Amino acid sequence: MDGLNEKNILLLHPLGYQVEAAKRDISRKANIMPPLGLASIAAYLDQAGFNSSILDCYAHPDADACFVQLLRELRPALLGISVTTASIHDGVRMAGLAKAELPELKVAVGGPHVSALKEKVLEFSALLDYAVIGEGEQTLLELAQLGGAVPERVEGVVWRRGDGSIANNGYRTTALVLDELPFPAYEKLAGYPDAYKLPIFNYPKAPNSSCISSRGCPYSCSYCDRSVFRRTFRYNSADYLYRHLAYLKDRFGIRHINFYDDQFTFHRGRVEEFCRLMIERPLGMTFNCAVRAEHVDRELLQLMKAAGCWMVSLGIESGDEELLSQHRQNANLDLLAETIRTIKSCGIRTKGLLMMGLPGENEASIRRSMEYVYSLPIDDFNLAKFTPFPGSPIYENIRELGSFDEDWPKMDCMHFQFVPHGMDKERLEQLFIEFYKNHFRRHRVLWGYLTMLWKSPDSWRRFLASAGQFIRFAVSNKRYGG
Repeated sequence: MDGLNEKNILLLHPLGYQVEAAKRDISRKANIMPPLGLASIAAYLDQAGFNSSILDCYAHPDADACFVQLLRELRPALLGISVTTASIHDGVRMAGLAKAELPELKVAVGGPHVSALKEKVLEFSALLDYAVIGEGEQTLLELAQLGGAVPERVEGVVWRRGDGSIANNGYRTTALVLDELPFPAYEKLAGYPDAYKLPIFNYPKAPNSSCISSRGCPYSCSYCDRSVFRRTFRYNSADYLYRHLAYLKDRFGIRHINFYDDQFTFHRGRVEEFCRLMIERPLGMTFNCAVRAEHVDRELLQLMKAAGCWMVSLGIESGDEELLSQHRQNANLDLLAETIRTIKSCGIRTKGLLMMGLPGENEASIRRSMEYVYSLPIDDFNLAKFTPFPGSPIYENIRELGSFDEDWPKMDCMHFQFVPHGMDKERLEQLFIEFYKNHFRRHRVLWGYLTMLWKSPDSWRRFLASAGQFIRFAVSNKRYGG
């Protein structure tokens, strides 16, 4: 690895699709989330004496020239790329750019797609040297410390032997203690926090950011990939969480946080303690979180509201209970509806998260979902197109349940790549648009968005700046403006 700097590590978040399309993509403009996993790895590497840098091509799409310039300036010995199913092709393209510039550089890829497919990722491209499975901090650190030597004893990595065969060292046997991790290196993200945007009407004030306070989920829904964390659930203590928010407020002026946890309230005691800290020592910050109906009640929600909770999201997925019971545990639509009404009565906004096109879905089940959602006092909702990701339980037999076009770049929950038996793609697209259109036609919903003039003025400023594209997207599902 002559000529490379073994102390320099470059971390890359690839765009995943065409630059020109990204510039016009209203769905990207509406929601640009910081790559928190890479920021955590960067802080961990720096703490161990390395010099890490992050290039986020999703926030800054036209980044190829910047990438090459960074390679020439830093001459890193290791490039770490975080990829999803949709972005792995672009990640490999960037790996090719890197190896053309620095042939001796080692390339490691990580992320849920990599943890799910393991050896197949290295079979997919000879440009990739390591596939990091599970959490990345310690494994990437040990790869960096090797300086290109054989990772025979590094846990959590799939790698190539000298004879070209592929070795899998298996998952790490010891998990990191989350409270011992440094705060993510947000400062390494160019333009942070202003370059990053929560979805419009999903926050009261700016600047805002996302944050993760736990890892994993103990549930096993058919559509969720648990390849990275498997069925574990670990979390930061309330004290760490409070100090993390205070840091974001003091250093970056953050005024609102979206907790990107799967199950923010799964450990009730720590949420209660966190809320009491926010009440006793106010930071002037508000927050959003996602919960399951089984893990909140009026007492906890009132405490969360007093601590600054502004919006709660719930995974509804489908308003057809029979369909839902095929894909998740505790499918109880009455409990979900009661919980949503309780959240609203506590003065907290609610957001429903749904999917269309699950195996077993038909037009009748979609209509039941519409009726269910429209019957609830939901302020906002997100409807995703079901996508069977590698690593999810349902992926293994998905071709028996409908037609599946496994075109990875399109597997971003915005295309119907899977069509259940009895449906066709065209009809799914029509019903998808009808679902959104009917939502936006309701007077109560329109009034709710109007109140965002004073509840979330920055959202309205962003909406008006791209109003044509937002409306076109809402009524036609066309992401790319003119």
